[in-house]
Amino acid sequence: MDNQGLDVGEYVDLMALLVDLRLRDEYRDGVVANFERIKAIAQLVNSFPLPDEIEVALVFEP
Repeated sequence: MDNQGLDVGEYVDLMALLVDLRLRDEYRDGVVANFERIKAIAQLVNSFPLPDEIEVALVFEP
């Protein structure tokens, strides 16, 4: 999924509305900034290539 065009501020506003969260104005900028960081980290994780033949493991064994 390509989320380069994702407007994080709009996403935060819509999700707050969806879950009926009254996000006060003084906290909104911090929430948006945190979601920008989450977006960057998720992009890094989601762009990591995995082979098609990989299977899900029920138990993690390093």
